Amino acid sequence: MRRTPYESDPETSPVLGADCVWHAGKLRASVLATLSRSYELPAEGGKGPVRLSAAVTVHRTADDARWDTAESLEETMRCPSQQLRQGERIESMVSTGLLGGEDGPADYDDLLIELGTFRSDELGGPHAYVWQQAQILQFTVAVTGKGAEGRPEKEISALLDQAQAGMLARLDAAVKKQS
Repeated sequence: MRRTPYESDPETSPVLGADCVWHAGKLRASVLATLSRSYELPAEGGKGPVRLSAAVTVHRTADDARWDTAESLEETMRCPSQQLRQGERIESMVSTGLLGGEDGPADYDDLLIELGTFRSDELGGPHAYVWQQAQILQFTVAVTGKGAEGRPEKEISALLDQAQAGMLARLDAAVKKQS
């Protein structure tokens, strides 16, 4: 189900400030376009809701997309605890990167995965938090899952893997169609 707001403002991009708080900023010169959408898997069977988001960014070049992934890795090291928005925090963040399908399917150039805990005024916590970003050519495709009671990291990761695989397949088909 769609969350409100459903789509991000296409004129802005998320920026992690020096204070480890996320805010909307202007698109960087290396970014042609970006769009994110927010969803929620409703609570059911004694399990809380899972908040999901998906984002696609078109960079000017593949090198710009690689730098975006590298900067994301640096942000986690700089800010292992981050405020997402008022009343939502992620903590104890760790990240790992896979280059060119290393230890996995080679349907991306680079992959970055971040794991941590999610706390919110509304849903409590700590709950599982997973973020992963794949880079193909000049595109980055990111998915996020914020858990709730009864939603283990394994479940969140499976949801994100499925969503990201679908996004990457559609991206690959669109790129091939344009070639």
